[in-house]
Amino acid sequence: MAPTPPNSSAARISDDAFTVIAISVLAATCANVIHEGLGHAATALLTGAQSGVLTSVAWTSDFDSRLVAAAGTLANLAAAILFWIALRSLKRLKIHLRFFLLLSFAFNVLDGTGYFLFSGVANFGDWATVIAGLAPSGKWRTVLAVGGAAAYYAASLVVGIGLVRYVGIRRDDQSRLRRLTLIAYVTSTLLACAGALLNPFGIQLLWQSALPATLGGHSALMWLQYAIPRNAKPARADDRILRSYSWIAIAAVIALAYLLVLGRGVTLRR
Repeated sequence: MAPTPPNSSAARISDDAFTVIAISVLAATCANVIHEGLGHAATALLTGAQSGVLTSVAWTSDFDSRLVAAAGTLANLAAAILFWIALRSLKRLKIHLRFFLLLSFAFNVLDGTGYFLFSGVANFGDWATVIAGLAPSGKWRTVLAVGGAAAYYAASLVVGIGLVRYVGIRRDDQSRLRRLTLIAYVTSTLLACAGALLNPFGIQLLWQSALPATLGGHSALMWLQYAIPRNAKPARADDRILRSYSWIAIAAVIALAYLLVLGRGVTLRR
């Protein structure tokens, strides 16, 4: 029997949307826990806080410092490096795991670099706290805004290259790239908003934290496919993300725990 031509209908099987949503949920949850939990909460508890409330959109305690404010972003960027190393090193993994590593890298690196830009422009958020009181304030905000914009654009390019080179999605398959990145973008936004609506500190955190971090912070997913360099080539076969009930079940459990536990808030003590 002759091999199936690469352009046949069999080769154009669509990625399973439910499985892509599940992978997106897990990657977005991971990035959020890294930012709020391993970043802000862990740093505060290790450096002076006796207790505090951790939610999906904020860490609140009676102890604060520039280090605690910066720790969320720094934790995201450190995690992004680890996810990128894993993605490059583990090329033989199934596409489900490779896509999870890519999205985990994307959410962490976009959250990290995007926060510099956001705080520089809006004078609000973690990095506005970090530079508060430093003179001249306008210069510090400009450094954050310009440096953040450059870093965010560079991060977006790396995410796009990773989608092609290590996940295996062809650069010229624009419809597939748009579909995968759109699902990831919408999923992360809806998950963050659902968690924010349950938080005990007020609905204002929905538009002060959840929406800027997702609608704004992850917006590169909506255009990065157009900026992927022409020389980016897949390092392996153009696999499809087929239906995986294991990924879907795990994501459902994690999402439920994320919303009902972290969404409502949990008290942590030293």
